[in-house]
Amino acid sequence: MSEKSSRITVRLQPRASRDEILGWNEQDVLRVRVQAPPVDGAANAALVQLLAKAIGVPKSRVTLVSGATARNKIIEVDGLSVDELKLRFER
Repeated sequence: MSEKSSRITVRLQPRASRDEILGWNEQDVLRVRVQAPPVDGAANAALVQLLAKAIGVPKSRVTLVSGATARNKIIEVDGLSVDELKLRFER
């Protein structure tokens, strides 16, 4: 992790009716839905793209750290603290 980067846990639902960020649950996990199926990394790529767009950073600054084949994933965002991330998601 770089000096100013943060990691969040995301619960991903693939094959949803639309791409959307549902918000934080009680365990501080960000719930996200994407239309892409969980095949050949399509849902993971859609997740990274959706998160980058939502927080206003390039896709290159959003990285899937772990959970490539699981619903719960660890995402790292370079250049933002966890508090800054939460503020951007609340907008």
